[in-house]
Amino acid sequence: MTVAVRYFSKSGNTEKLAKAIATEAGVHAENVSVPLAVKTDVLFLGSALYAGGVDKAVKKFLIENKDNIGTVYNFSTSASPSSTYKAVKKIADKNGITVSDVAFDCRGKFLFMHKGHPDEGDVAAAVEFAKKVLYALGEESVAE
Repeated sequence: MTVAVRYFSKSGNTEKLAKAIATEAGVHAENVSVPLAVKTDVLFLGSALYAGGVDKAVKKFLIENKDNIGTVYNFSTSASPSSTYKAVKKIADKNGITVSDVAFDCRGKFLFMHKGHPDEGDVAAAVEFAKKVLYALGEESVAE
């Protein structure tokens, strides 16, 4: 089984979680500008909400890599209580990509809101999310 971590992050919030998830999975976190080189069974995909949606780079990544994506496990940071799950799922559904309902979301610092987030607790929770996914799939960690 192959595992990959891709993310889009303007402020570094989502990147911080991506790196922690990737370490747990035994892979490297890569920006969504890096395509999937092989068919990937498990894709941890991280992004944030920008004006109520995901950045066009995330949309482009999903569309251009749809043939190499097994199941997406979404994670996100946001200044609002909302998640990127619905936006990612909408794009994925249009392109025949499966998105698990197991997802992770936490607050991210934006301007003066949620200073210090994602914090150590958020990062630990993201790692637990990755462990839960990998354990459920019977995988300890398998690189792309």
